[in-house]
Amino acid sequence: MKRMKGLLVIALLFASGAALAVQGNPEAGRKKVAMCLGCHGIPDYKTTFPSVYHVPKLGGQHPEYILRALQEYKNGERSHPTMIGQVAPLSEQDMADIAAHFGAQK
Repeated sequence: MKRMKGLLVIALLFASGAALAVQGNPEAGRKKVAMCLGCHGIPDYKTTFPSVYHVPKLGGQHPEYILRALQEYKNGERSHPTMIGQVAPLSEQDMADIAAHFGAQK
């Protein structure tokens, strides 16, 4: 019985943590993506800074992936000078909204 109570407490803690996660709003995100579209809104766009590479399309991508990528640029786990500069002023809510906007596209 004690073990069941312990498992229930753990399950509730995980559930409450998930409830505290920031939820993205696609409509709010639509108003925040102007700077993203300069690169990510151009089909088959390639850039030359810091090296030549294909800029990924974001529309239709999984929101969780986009959010995690933005967080990684912000905390330094990913290193791309332009992206680091773009995400620096973004809040967690901004990043979640942007991810929800792109994720909602087909």
